[in-house]
Amino acid sequence: MPDALLPLGLLQRRGPLDNAAPIPGVSIAPPLRRVSLHSDLSFYAGIALPRTPLRAVVSDNTAILWLGPEEWLVLAPERDPVTYGYGSVVDVSHRQIGLEITGPNAATLLNAACPLDLALTAFPVGACTRTVFAKAQIVLWRRAEHRFHIDVARSFAAYVHAMLREAAMEFSATV
Repeated sequence: MPDALLPLGLLQRRGPLDNAAPIPGVSIAPPLRRVSLHSDLSFYAGIALPRTPLRAVVSDNTAILWLGPEEWLVLAPERDPVTYGYGSVVDVSHRQIGLEITGPNAATLLNAACPLDLALTAFPVGACTRTVFAKAQIVLWRRAEHRFHIDVARSFAAYVHAMLREAAMEFSATV
């Protein structure tokens, strides 16, 4: 029975990486609520916004990434309600998917297609920015020394995952 004929309650949310082959050190992040803030709010949901450019603040399970002048991205558990305030506050959860890159070679794996210097001194823990991975625009956040989070448009998720797989295969062949 085609999905179009199923009652709405029976439709299942499908992701672009549902059938993706696993890659060592790469995992799909749990579903997150993503909120784009475009205002100079002093806090969001009780959390003070980062005041250092291109850095993240984390409180409990919620992270706020400063992506540009008066622009922040909130990442929170999917079940958390969206708190609206003054200014432009937009839920963009539907358009992005998150990937976690972990392990001692995480920066090397990302540098296969990301032009940023990901050395710890150049891109320290807590740093975040908009950049590219191959031909896809991503948000990159260093969560720990050997742990990165990528947010990518759902339409580019399979492409980024395939590029990561290719880089991982190339990397493992040279080790």
